[in-house]
Amino acid sequence: MEISDKLLCLFSAEVTDDGDSYTVEIPKREVERGTVAPGDTYRVALIERERSASSDDSGDEPSPSEPQPPVERGETRYVEIEDIGKQGDGIARVERGYVIIVPGADVGERVKVEITEVKSNFAVGEILDEEF
Repeated sequence: MEISDKLLCLFSAEVTDDGDSYTVEIPKREVERGTVAPGDTYRVALIERERSASSDDSGDEPSPSEPQPPVERGETRYVEIEDIGKQGDGIARVERGYVIIVPGADVGERVKVEITEVKSNFAVGEILDEEF
């Protein structure tokens, strides 16, 4: 499956029945981060989650068919800081809009980072070299 570079966020959500329509909820964190804004219109892609015989339907474990983070812990990346997060950390985006949080970096800086933590929707990188 090909995923657009315009992907803003990726999350799992339940479809709920509201009587005359159905709703897919956006996690509050995506609005708080500024990834999406209430009242704006977005294209939505729904990807069926594969279920194994041992699945408990909790939704906590990602399906093997779901996109995995494009970085790994210990990996070195060269990134450009595009934004500053609410807590003052630098924000860089890599493949598919995946976010790398870089403490101590400023907007416009190009830095070499080592990935120290990887989550499904973001990673944290430690600056190794500034201005590569």
